[in-house]
Amino acid sequence: MKNDTQSLDTPLLPPDAKQVPHELEKHGDIRIDEYYWMNERDHPDVIAYLEAENAYYEQMTAHTKPLQQKLFEEMKARIKEDDESVPYKYNGYWYYTRFEKGKNYPLYCRREEVMTAPEEVMFDNNEMAEGHSYFKQAGYSISENNEIAVYGIDTVSRRQYDLQFKNLKTGDIYPVVIKNTTGRATWGGDNKTVFYTRKDPQTLRSSQIFKHVLGTEASDDVMVYEELDETFDVGIFKSKSRKYIFIGASSTLTSEYRYTEANGPGFEFKVIQERTRGLEYGVSHFGDYFYLVTNKDEATNFKLVKTPVASPAMENWVEVIPHREDTLLEDIEIFEEYLVVEERNGGLNKINIKRWDETEDYYLPFDSETYTVFASINPDFDTELLRYSYNALDTPPSVVSFNMRTKEKKILKEVEVLGGNFDKDNYESKRIWATADDGTAIPISIVYKKGISLDGSNPLLQYAYGSYGITTDPAFSTSRLSLLDNGFIFAIAHIRGGEYLGRNWYEDGKLLKKMNTFTDFIACSTYLIEQGYTNSNNLYAYGGSAGGLLMGGILNMAPQLYNGVIAAVPFVDVVTTMLDDSIPLTTSEYDEWGNPNDKEYYDYMKSYSPYDQVTVQNYPNILVTTGYHDSQVQYWEPAKWVARLRDKNIADTKIYFETNMDAGHGGASGRFEALKETAKDYAFLIDLAGKSK
Repeated sequence: MKNDTQSLDTPLLPPDAKQVPHELEKHGDIRIDEYYWMNERDHPDVIAYLEAENAYYEQMTAHTKPLQQKLFEEMKARIKEDDESVPYKYNGYWYYTRFEKGKNYPLYCRREEVMTAPEEVMFDNNEMAEGHSYFKQAGYSISENNEIAVYGIDTVSRRQYDLQFKNLKTGDIYPVVIKNTTGRATWGGDNKTVFYTRKDPQTLRSSQIFKHVLGTEASDDVMVYEELDETFDVGIFKSKSRKYIFIGASSTLTSEYRYTEANGPGFEFKVIQERTRGLEYGVSHFGDYFYLVTNKDEATNFKLVKTPVASPAMENWVEVIPHREDTLLEDIEIFEEYLVVEERNGGLNKINIKRWDETEDYYLPFDSETYTVFASINPDFDTELLRYSYNALDTPPSVVSFNMRTKEKKILKEVEVLGGNFDKDNYESKRIWATADDGTAIPISIVYKKGISLDGSNPLLQYAYGSYGITTDPAFSTSRLSLLDNGFIFAIAHIRGGEYLGRNWYEDGKLLKKMNTFTDFIACSTYLIEQGYTNSNNLYAYGGSAGGLLMGGILNMAPQLYNGVIAAVPFVDVVTTMLDDSIPLTTSEYDEWGNPNDKEYYDYMKSYSPYDQVTVQNYPNILVTTGYHDSQVQYWEPAKWVARLRDKNIADTKIYFETNMDAGHGGASGRFEALKETAKDYAFLIDLAGKSK
């Protein structure tokens, strides 16, 4: 590489990635990948290239270091460092998480029966993280007798967790370590049997359920279920009633559940309803019935049915809440006297409360049209108190306790925004609508500081995700205030591919309709410019993972609209990845993107694949970030993409690429390290906003 001998004291040229043409043939179509060599993990040439890119990024952004530090300090100053979550009660103990001033990681704590009881620190992640450049605990699960905790630890950021056991009475860590799990586990009612999910070591697909008995070796564990269909993942969990344990197997379009009584003794799992392609259902338990949220009988937006535990197959399903064309049924929460239904209508979250005896049926009132609300942690079954969380683009999150009988509500906690400068009345949020190429109205949630002139001169950051039916709700961010206070407008484009406007909104943004995701985003950008919110010299875009695919698509299709784009851990080499079934996530995602072994899907996928569609043209300023240990999007996808972008870009713009060599898909661990990454992104945007193309 050109830069190997250059000193950091002299100006760096962008790293010159060597081109080694590699033929990839499918369906008679030959693609040439000149950077295919980057796929060889840990090869010295690959490491050298990534390090050269990091060095180039560091030197080229060195002038923003003071700005990065300023942003980091102000974002950190807004956080209540010695914060504590709202406690919830489960099986005789109050559980909560707290942070200590100056420390990166949480402490998981509990108190017996009353909050005035002595505190038990179950896990101090600050101590546990010592000596590790990355650390993540995947929660914990407590035995029914409250004595033993099972928990998962990842110190690589590959999402392959080691399960361990801790005696909460003595503090002893048991010697047994179970490798390569999802990090979550479920206790049987006998206080000695634990069920967990093991991953395929190569594809990282969650494929097997094992049973472990305390006091035995991990090598003695018994596999109780294996999912042989490579398009399915599996998991295991306990019902809220704590009476049943469920094994769930699911693909994008299909689901299947098995159940057994949590108290055993034999733990024999039986199927609720055998899988039928296209049939989805989720399961909860109440009394003698299982309650299922399902799309049976073309219930596109889902409906609720119940079925007897003794004979739960589909022929016994009885409708409880019918399918509605205008309302997406997202989830339910079951209480002894109440059924709580989480819905989405017109893009807005709704919470519907029903008494089982049918004497009451009402919705919680919310006035704004940019809010986010959802049922919070509600482990108690026999209570009339519903706990929910509420926030908006201009309103910090609060946890609310709502009495479903008296309709009285109590705010248990509202997140404090420290620093002395925040007043939610200084910001304005609203929803506007753009028009897509096919005439479809696309909603945009938007927030900005009051007093700015909508004369087209404002810098604006447009965000979207747009895949897997995942909806980006208009939520508050303390970090984002650093953009808003610097004159930025922030906009969320609720494009097709998510479920903001119902299940059909998702169906119209995947498979052979995926192009709608990109054209919707571009239509929103055009509308924001036309309406005077910004201009192409001040419009910026951000997306991560599948949202990084979106960024790659819009960069190829409409680069002239943007002054800068940030693509985090971007999924950009779509065709090659989806043809390689050894890569994590590939086979389980055929129902999302299509299977390119089918020529129709191959051709369509290639038509939007960012890496394949890079062409000689003017590209805007671009920042691409990734993690070397990323298990979801392999590091080489963005690495190859950046090299090809640089080779084809004919504009006088900068393309930066940074690889966190210690992190994976979620970025750095620890709350302060994550803030530093956000500060880097914001510094890139704010720096550009002071310049024209």
